[in-house]
Amino acid sequence: MARLLRTTPTRALVLLGLLLALLLLAPMALDRYLVSVFILVFWFAYVGQAWNVMMGFAGLLSLGHALYVGLGAYVAAALFVKLGVGPWAGLWLSALLSVAVGAAIGWLGFRFRIEGVYFSLLTIAFAEVARIGFDHLGWAGGAAGLFLPVSSEGGAWWNLRGGPLFFYYLALTMAAGAFLLCAALRHSRLGYRWLAVREDAEAARALGIDVFRARMAAVVISAGLTSLGGVFYAFYYNNLFPGPVFDISRSIEMILAPIIGGVGTLFGPVLGAFILTPLGEALIAITNAVGLNAPGTKAVFYGVCLMVIVILAPNGLWPALKRRLGIPEEKA
Repeated sequence: MARLLRTTPTRALVLLGLLLALLLLAPMALDRYLVSVFILVFWFAYVGQAWNVMMGFAGLLSLGHALYVGLGAYVAAALFVKLGVGPWAGLWLSALLSVAVGAAIGWLGFRFRIEGVYFSLLTIAFAEVARIGFDHLGWAGGAAGLFLPVSSEGGAWWNLRGGPLFFYYLALTMAAGAFLLCAALRHSRLGYRWLAVREDAEAARALGIDVFRARMAAVVISAGLTSLGGVFYAFYYNNLFPGPVFDISRSIEMILAPIIGGVGTLFGPVLGAFILTPLGEALIAITNAVGLNAPGTKAVFYGVCLMVIVILAPNGLWPALKRRLGIPEEKA
């Protein structure tokens, strides 16, 4: 942590501290709906950081990351509903299963030199297989869905039962923890190996870096972190359906925040989530208010935002904003 403080610009730390203080106090001035919007912001910031470990740090494009959200959500929820296993125990099993599946995908991809767009297709294929499988898995509810009890033991926090404020601070803690963990990983020896592999895998291999091991580490860490986001998803929404959870549209939603904010940066997923999620929710509120029945409006809006960013700020918003604020470049 001391090394992290030395390598992080002071101005960025001040801004981060002010933001965290505001977010801790924000629920006092927000109504229930705005609290729910902030919960979504924190969740997307968290899963965006988890995805960023693979793509931003190691250069591995995954378009099927909803797979790990779904596995984490279904394993923890099914254990809770069917066997009475609490979520704090279930999340470890969820993470282990997601790590195992991520390791299998990574081994298949890297063992047979499946890279680039073909690796992305491999991640999509696994997510689609999981969607079809859970759609027919009766024990987990199948296509009819898996529903969690709205309250358990009087809303006990150890069963992830509680009101909006509970989930608000839990999501904020997860987002902040993911940020600190990714910052530590970025400035670790493993992080420097990821950077070398991302920039030129063959040159990294010539320097003696075990490319296979470095990439596998990125995949399993990202998968394990994302599965915890799935556990939160299940116990926050209290219902799961294979289509919305595993679908590629969920994966695209998850990766938009770091792409908009800046892939490979620490603040990019946070900034992207704070911009994209409230705008998307506001668009839904406006269309509902005017009585416009347009189910694909949000997806079109996200597509337009992505095109604008690609044209105006191809590296994301955070690098451009950082230059305007006079914050020195992050050292990888």
